[in-house]
Amino acid sequence: MKQYETVFIATPVLSEAQMKEAVAKYVNFITKNGGEVVYEEDWGLKQLAYPIQHKTSGFYHLIEFKAEPSLIASLETQYHRDERIIRYLTVALDKDAAAYAEKRRANKQAKAAAQAAEAEK
Repeated sequence: MKQYETVFIATPVLSEAQMKEAVAKYVNFITKNGGEVVYEEDWGLKQLAYPIQHKTSGFYHLIEFKAEPSLIASLETQYHRDERIIRYLTVALDKDAAAYAEKRRANKQAKAAAQAAEAEK
């Protein structure tokens, strides 16, 4: 199994519940087809660099997962068919990119733990 990272942009007219439902759909799709979700991160509502489908902002979400290469084509077909998704990109991570992603996750967790400890004081 190879390691992949996929980022998709959902339309900004979705409610928070609809966005969570869309994310759950793709996480379930990956796991049901033999993949393993390593990490996921919600980047929130961000401005787009240029309008896409007359929209100037979108909800960004990252999913890092391990899967067989054959899963990628069917995942991207699902993205393409979903009218809530306005853009997507899936990339395969080589060993250096996977190590960087692991380091980024560890730093993010350490930062969150430090903030939680600070909040308890």
